[in-house]
Amino acid sequence: MNATAPLSTEQAQEDIIEEFAFFGDWTERYQYLIDLGKKLPAFPEALKTEEHRVHGCQSMVWLVPCGDDAAKLHFIAASDSAIVSGLIALVLRVYSDRSAAEILATEPRFIEAIGLAKHLSPTRANGLAAMLAKLKAYAAQASR
Repeated sequence: MNATAPLSTEQAQEDIIEEFAFFGDWTERYQYLIDLGKKLPAFPEALKTEEHRVHGCQSMVWLVPCGDDAAKLHFIAASDSAIVSGLIALVLRVYSDRSAAEILATEPRFIEAIGLAKHLSPTRANGLAAMLAKLKAYAAQASR
């Protein structure tokens, strides 16, 4: 990847799919998710507010858009759950630093492709769907 041209959403999803293909079982994949979550940047305590909370998650999740420029939306997020933090890391790789139009047009196909849809508990799957819905709602709001 060169520094001037960020990966497309499609390439980001392909990279995630390839990374998960290296792991033989879900124990290793969960550990990788946890490791990804540990690499998230520190999240400011002041932003852990009800306004930024993602409802529908069993664990606590906060998602904050930085800037409201429809040309490029950046997101920061955090969770009190190690696995959910890893899910956040994947979602941000695909959706952060994209245009509102690109965010709205991108379906998270990596979720099915790496087997997450089958291996997440129903509450985590609901939380992931809620996180994606909130992220897309922010993009829709910025594109108005």
